[in-house]
Amino acid sequence: MSQTRADQRSDLFDPVELGPYRLANRIAMAPLTRSRATDDGVPGELQAIHYAQRASAGLIINEATNISPQGKGYIRTPGIWSPEQVAGWKLTTKAVHDKGGRIFLQLWHVGRISHPDLQPGGQLPVAPSAVAPENQQAYTAEGFKPIGTPRALETEEIAGIVADYAHAAKCALEAGFDGVEIHAANGYLLQQFLSDKTNKRTDQYGGSIENRTRIVREVVDAVTKVWGGDRVGIRISPLTKFGDIGDSDPEPLYLSLVEELNAYNLAYLHVIEGDTGGDRNPPGGFDLQKLRRAFNGLFMANNNYTLELAIKAREEDLADIICFGRPFISNPDLVERLRSGAPLAEADPNTFYAGEERGYIDYPALTPTSA
Repeated sequence: MSQTRADQRSDLFDPVELGPYRLANRIAMAPLTRSRATDDGVPGELQAIHYAQRASAGLIINEATNISPQGKGYIRTPGIWSPEQVAGWKLTTKAVHDKGGRIFLQLWHVGRISHPDLQPGGQLPVAPSAVAPENQQAYTAEGFKPIGTPRALETEEIAGIVADYAHAAKCALEAGFDGVEIHAANGYLLQQFLSDKTNKRTDQYGGSIENRTRIVREVVDAVTKVWGGDRVGIRISPLTKFGDIGDSDPEPLYLSLVEELNAYNLAYLHVIEGDTGGDRNPPGGFDLQKLRRAFNGLFMANNNYTLELAIKAREEDLADIICFGRPFISNPDLVERLRSGAPLAEADPNTFYAGEERGYIDYPALTPTSA
């Protein structure tokens, strides 16, 4: 092996305390939508094998999982509201735990990023306001279809969505997960409420920062009542444009949100650094390290990290945990490959979504003689 072993020059591979858990290392597997559940959102043995293969990650955050039929935006994504889904996820949690791993479930409602083909009864997707995303498509059983204008939620409906999050959190607990992550990023429902580009409401859920962050605080409150704060994380993406999202002034919005979240003693803040490219002083002047300084828990960074960038982030104390995404698709033993300096396998993008075993559980790990 010609490369220097990374574990000789970084604490990336050292254990870290997260809530009640001692993680084996500071590497997290990012949630990756792979569309391999049944049409009813039930995971099975395939997911159990997939995640068990990757259990050497300090923490697995499993693929985004719909909290309700209304929360669905892509075909064959898993859910966490029915007894059948709970039973299916129990296969995964047992398989990961048998390998000594830890796994959180990500709670997901897509909001407007959907299509009537994917909604109960062919209804319109819901959102804080009837604002259509530009140039966005939904992945349906008949292929990609343009996303239209959603239906604005009535004020009295929002409590029901918060209750759906609480129910999903209880189902995740029953399924044996170690914790949950609330998805408030990537242009989906909770970020749609946060962002003034998509939230045009005039009730208590729109207008001021306090109002636009209200539903996120209500969801966090409901979920932590199920799990306790130390087994709950939250994912945000202040600078992302994914899903045609955006905010005119994200810094005060997200600093206010993070400061409010400190009351819940969350396990971690998962930040998608987005268009910054790792720049601590990106265009617009919003240094995301301000969020880390404002947050009382662990800071998880996600920005298409390479090994060298991850080591640099730890050396400069920019993050407590580094989240890797696509490299885990084709490298089930990514942690060992990074540790040993071994080359990474390339993933086949043609097998990212849908399908079965191919491109999902058939990527080989290194043999002892090849490391």
